[in-house]
Amino acid sequence: MGFARTAVLLAAMTGLFLAIGFLIGGEAGMILAFIVALAMNAFAFWNSDKMVLRMHKAREVDAGTAPDYVRIVRRLSANAGLPMPRTFIIDNPQPNAFATGRNPANAGVAATTGLLNLLSAEELAGVMAHELAHVKNRDTLTMTITATFAGAIGMLANFAFFFSRGRNGGLLGSLAIMILAPMAAGLVQMAISRSREYEADRMGAEICGRPLWLASALEKLDLGVARTRNPEAEANPATAHLFIANPLHGERADKLFSTHPDMTNRIARLREMAGDQSGHQTTATGPWG
Repeated sequence: MGFARTAVLLAAMTGLFLAIGFLIGGEAGMILAFIVALAMNAFAFWNSDKMVLRMHKAREVDAGTAPDYVRIVRRLSANAGLPMPRTFIIDNPQPNAFATGRNPANAGVAATTGLLNLLSAEELAGVMAHELAHVKNRDTLTMTITATFAGAIGMLANFAFFFSRGRNGGLLGSLAIMILAPMAAGLVQMAISRSREYEADRMGAEICGRPLWLASALEKLDLGVARTRNPEAEANPATAHLFIANPLHGERADKLFSTHPDMTNRIARLREMAGDQSGHQTTATGPWG
């Protein structure tokens, strides 16, 4: 169901993009918009992972420099049937993590020092299983495409304001396009992001085998992220949807303008998976390493 919804939302964003191109220049404008979209997505396909890692000052680690972290990722990758991704650490006190890469063969996972210092080995396994679920589902590519489309729609909407004022509703119509089109694109992008987060929670719980490990981690992340500012994320808000927890402050509710589902909803679903309906504080125990 999640994949079907994502496909529909992607189709809606593509249609919006082409419609704006048509409003600017008719059929020729729509064709040009399509070509621009292909070019932008091709660039994002090959370069987005490097750009994101550079934005957040991620450094690559291996079994020699971060043995426990790398061992957990390696074991989870085997559980998921995935090749071992590149592993990165971000020197940032905010507890968070994300996955990137155009496909499983070129994937990377990144965890902040805040995350590694806060979580137990079991909770860390839950978080990294969530990120590997994104890799397995190719969500990193999906979200790169939606982010590229959203940015391109904003650019086209500005063009529409300056070049199509003499038709299609005049100045007011062009102004409406400039304001409403990027807003609609943003809403679609956020809806896709929330849908993919729920699915990654579900699959991540299956990969690590213990839904409560991830539920426990999310409880700690909800508090830790709220208390700690992430300057790199605040400077690059377009990357917020990549993280397991929204790194930006002021968007904690499961609303239209949130890139992430409400943590309470996510934790409740994981508890349901584990058959735990007690409503008490989640605990994560057991050997991992």
